[in-house]
Amino acid sequence: MPATPSAYPVEFVDVGRTFVAPRAKGERGTTQRVVLRDVSLTVAAGEVVAILGASGCGKSTLLRIAGGLDSPSAGSALIDGTAVAGIDGRCAVGFQEPRLLPWRSITDNVSLGLPRGIDRTAGRERVAQLLDLVGLSASAGLRPREVSGGMAQRASLARALARNPGVLLLDEPFGALDALTRLKMQDLLLDVHGAAPTTILLVTHDVDEALQLADRIILLGAEEGRQGATIRRVVTVPGSRPRDRGSAELAELRAELLDGLGIDRHGHARGIPATSTIPAFPY
Repeated sequence: MPATPSAYPVEFVDVGRTFVAPRAKGERGTTQRVVLRDVSLTVAAGEVVAILGASGCGKSTLLRIAGGLDSPSAGSALIDGTAVAGIDGRCAVGFQEPRLLPWRSITDNVSLGLPRGIDRTAGRERVAQLLDLVGLSASAGLRPREVSGGMAQRASLARALARNPGVLLLDEPFGALDALTRLKMQDLLLDVHGAAPTTILLVTHDVDEALQLADRIILLGAEEGRQGATIRRVVTVPGSRPRDRGSAELAELRAELLDGLGIDRHGHARGIPATSTIPAFPY
């Protein structure tokens, strides 16, 4: 299959995002909620960057700003040196749910991602190549209800790739899958990136997934006494992909990242008391 013609660098410059909360009946004034604050980051062309952080810290908001689906309240996002203004055709988005049209075949769903104006023959060839890449050639004529969740997610990934994006934005793309299928999808994403090394921004809650897929991991979080999440830490993941999931080096890095998310090595959430002894029998 042809490689991506251009993998674009992405840059966030002092990005902030503030939302105005709706007023309750009879309430005066407005309440502002700062979600992101002073986020500055440069992602190199072809790099895979994973974004980690607690729920609600603004990971998906940052992804939406990169793709032009949302606008920053402060600062700017740039792709290949050009400011993002509105939905950006250089990007494609993969969501947590496949979001396939149930009345269309897998082939027709993938075809929806093709750029406008593409030659019909070239479009058919592109879709066939992508279906082969994600292992769905034999299921091309099936409807979404006739395939598994993992197969539907593969079709969603193929649809995103159909537009030949310079930047691929993935928002928890494997979060709804079972553990085994999730591992297979991670391997598939590595294969896809090897075939067409586009720039990838990946939002995930899974530390192991970030360590397996990313060149760098961005840890978002709030600083004490200040509203809004910012970049707390940037981790460069050692070793080339595919990585050994049982690596001792990655295990140590995993513990450090979990600590940054508020989870200690024993899995106890901070602020929740933990017993150090096991009650004697009978219980």
